[in-house]
Formats: sequence, C-alpha cells, structure tokens
Amino acid sequence: MIAAIKPAGSNTRGLLAYLFGPGRHDEHLDPHLVAGFAMLGMPDPGRDENATLTELGRYLDAPVRLRNSEFGKLVSDHVWHCPVRAAPEDRYLSDAEWGEIAQRVVQAAGIAPAGDDLACRWIAVRHADDHIHILATTVREDGRRPKLHDSGIRVGDECREIEKDFGLRRLAKGDRTATRRPTQAEMHKAERLGWEQTSREWLQDRIRAAVPHATGIEELLAYLEADDILVKPRRGPSGDLLGYAVGRPGDLNKDGEQIYHPGGKIAPDLSLPKLKVRLEANVSEEHPTARRKRPTTAWHQATEALDILHTEITGTNPDGSQDALAQAHITALGELIEATAQKAPDDLRHQLQTACRAFARAQRSQIRAEDRSAYALRTAARDIINTATGPDRSALAALVAALVWAAIIAGRWHEAKGHAQQADAARQAIHHLQSAADAALAPTLTELEARRPKEETRRALANDVRATVPEHAERILADPGWPALATVLADAEDSGHKPRQLLKEAAARRELGTANRPASVLISRIQHTSRHPAPNRRAEAARRRTTTQVVVAQAPQPEPSSKAPAAAADRQRRHRH
Repeated sequence: MIAAIKPAGSNTRGLLAYLFGPGRHDEHLDPHLVAGFAMLGMPDPGRDENATLTELGRYLDAPVRLRNSEFGKLVSDHVWHCPVRAAPEDRYLSDAEWGEIAQRVVQAAGIAPAGDDLACRWIAVRHADDHIHILATTVREDGRRPKLHDSGIRVGDECREIEKDFGLRRLAKGDRTATRRPTQAEMHKAERLGWEQTSREWLQDRIRAAVPHATGIEELLAYLEADDILVKPRRGPSGDLLGYAVGRPGDLNKDGEQIYHPGGKIAPDLSLPKLKVRLEANVSEEHPTARRKRPTTAWHQATEALDILHTEITGTNPDGSQDALAQAHITALGELIEATAQKAPDDLRHQLQTACRAFARAQRSQIRAEDRSAYALRTAARDIINTATGPDRSALAALVAALVWAAIIAGRWHEAKGHAQQADAARQAIHHLQSAADAALAPTLTELEARRPKEETRRALANDVRATVPEHAERILADPGWPALATVLADAEDSGHKPRQLLKEAAARRELGTANRPASVLISRIQHTSRHPAPNRRAEAARRRTTTQVVVAQAPQPEPSSKAPAAAADRQRRHRH
C-alpha cells in the first residue's frame, strides 16, 4: 500500500471538483465519501443529490476562514492531499475497510490524532476499487496549525502496519533515499508533448550518463551544457559554485518560462555536495591493474578492477568503516555499468542502459559512502569512456559477466543490511545484465562449439572439472555450453596453461552456485585469464641467468689498489669467477 502525500495546495473547491468529477479519462466511478472528520452532518455530493461541492468545501475550510479573519495573516497552503493506493494483486477492500485505513493514515500524519476533538477537518473520497484520496485542511478547530514534519515517514510506517493487519502485499520500508515519483501533472505533460519520460526522469538519466565523463563538478556542468541541457549554476560573490539546476529544452511553465529542477530534487544523490564528493574523490594512487607486466585494454582493466569487489564489499574492519567502503564501491559500480552501456555495441546497449537505470536505486542508501576508496572502479569507468575503440567480443563478454557477479554481491550486501528497496533494485539490474551477458557471449559460443576438441580430449578435461570443482561438476558438464568450455580449456592448454589451475582460479573469482549456466560463466572468466600465453618457467629462468651473466661480463672491473683492503680484493676475485 502506497500513500503519496502531495505538495500543499490552496484550492479546496478545485480539488473536490477533481475528486468527485469524472476524471481526466472518465476513470472515476461512483465517487463518494468513505470517512471524514465529524461524518454526521457532513454533506456528501456523491450520495446526496442536494449536497454541493461548494457546500462541502465551505465545511472543510471553516477553520481556515476563522483563522484568517482573526489573525489577519492569510493561510494559503492549507490543502493537504494524500492518495492511498493498494497493490494490484491485493484483495477488494470494502468502504468500511477503506474508511478505517483513512482514519489510521490521518492519525499517523498528525492531521487528526486519536482522541483530539480539535483536530483538522478531513475527508476520504473513493472513486475506484483500488484507492482513496484523503483531503484535509491544515488549520485546527482552535486555529493552530498541525505538526506535519516527517509526516511522510510516519504515514509510510503506518502503511506497513496496515498491510500486515489487512493481509495485503507487504512492501519494503522506505529510507528517504528514493527519487520522488513523477506527479500526475508531469506524466500528463510528457504524454501531451510526446515525451517518453518526464523531465525529471530525462534529466536524471543524462546527469548519470555524464558522471563518468567528468573529474570535477565544473567539468560535469560543462559536459551537460554540451549535451544541450540547460544549466543554471548558483554562485556566491566569490564565484564559488553554491548550487545548480538543470532544465529540459521545451519544458515551459504556463507563462512560457523555462522550468529548472535543482539537482537534489531530481535525485537525492545528484545534489551539488554529493556530486562534488564523488567527482573530486581522486587520489594520487596507482591503479591496481597498472602494475601488470603485460599491457591490457580498458575493458580488461575494468574486469580486473571488479575482481577485488567481493573483498571490498564483504570484508570487515575493526573500526566499522567497511560499510562506508562497501557503499562507495556499489556507487562506483553503477558508474561502471553506465560507462559500459555507453560504449557497448547497439545490440547490447538497451539491456545495459535498462540495468543502469534499475541499479541507480541500489547506488544510494542511508550509509554515507567513503568515495575515495572506490578510485579503481571510477578510473576503470573513465578509461572505458575515454577509449577510442570499442571492445572485442570476448573482452566485453568477460566484463559484463563480471558486472553480473558484482551486482549479485551488491544485492547481497544490501539485503544483509536490511536495504530492501536497494536489494530489489539490484535484482532487477541483474536480470538485464544477465541478458546482456548471454547476448555478448553468444557469437563466441557458436565459434567455440564449431571446433570442439576430440572426444578423448573432452573426457580428460571433464576429469579436470570433476577434480577441481566437484560440487558443480555435473551442472557444468550438463550445461549446453560445455563443448565450448572444453574448447577454451584446450586452447588454454595449448598456450601453456594448466586447465585445472584455470578452473580453480575462475571458480574462486565467481561463485558458481548462482550461475544459471556455469559453463558460460567459466568461459568468459577463463578467456579473460588465459588471453596471454603462459610463461615458460624454465625459459624465463634461463633468460634471467643469461641476462645476469651478460651484465656481469660487461661491467667495468676496477684495478686492485695497493691501498685497498684485502677483503675488497677478495670480493673482486669472487665476482670475476
């Protein structure tokens, strides 16, 4: 059950006309009162043909008029409006049940506390089976204003209790980090203008898409302007940036003026302070993958940066700081998904972008992120954004497969912390990431299966699988991708790698129990790990010995000095021989 408190209004009669009217699309059926303050004697235009909306509006506004006449200071924001909607799968609720629900909502909000005879006047109107609208005028009978601070939190908590008491679908408790839902007016405006998204949704997608491109807030705003987004910075006398708002071209108010939305109103994590912390959390430390001896592409580096994510998210610190580190890595993971989506081929981009939108909810929680700790992931995202060439298919398949596992880890962490909405968002993202991973690997599977090794080789490799990952062996060997995995292992063995070692490393990097197709998961991981021939240890040792001898032979030998100690002469003789 969702109760969505609307911004305060000033026209009681106008809202009543909508609630008792036919609706914008004739969707209002049989509008009538199901509950209200002092129901006896209250006019009901839905049931009494002699009652009028004007009469009901005057009844509700009476304390407001009295306060305005006595205090001389007009109250203009007195209309409190809260639709309360059941889930589509919930059972039918009677008028009496909806009336009880309305009573509990206004009590929780502070509109009409239990036993308070001087509370605000309110009504609950039902014009559909699945929801009601509560309208209240926020001036009490004694002329005072009700205390409505944090009423949304209290109403949300009460809705969770109502769900339990009435046997309705149980929703997760909110944590005040969700974006504000589009209003009916915003959705109707988007429909009227032919837009697929409301302005705030459209702007949110573009700001998130711009984040991986920028290393500072000024750079971000410049990038947004270059992307034809209207930017209105707010600066102090010194020129320092104090805030920002953005607008969608063509989004005008009734006076023909451009509408701007502050970043924090678009999404909680897109406010100026939070963006500055994320963008400017650049420390001069070496990227973990920069120490590799062999050069790698940005796509391979990103996969390797994800390899440490399990430790970063699930580790424990004695000082309790691990939660801040985990939240930072999850936030940066969303940026990496965004960067990957922007550079992915057309056939994968839609699934990756949808995953990115879903994962945005998992990127923020009440836990404050220590953003500097996620430097490696953010560097990987920027490297992908700035790479001039697209990925080869195997590199992309390995990265997207790693993103699937990373999202699973993030979802588990949120679930362990009781972040139900974030965990659900991660699950939605995983679904789309997995679809992208399957599509990315499909051409590779076809090519590998076409040149599967001989039966004798496959039997030997199957024994390697049973010896290395016995708990998952039968699932792997029954997977339709097993012939392709056998080809990958045979190719790796030809390059000098040991199949059992590769299987062991791949299984350690990715838990196979959650994989629907474990063979496919192993293919992506092993192709990533074995992309270079394995070094020949004997040849490497011989090369080092030869290099040492050459360096020693070419080193200038000083002449023994009669003044040098005998020990120095002995060291020179040992060095020569």
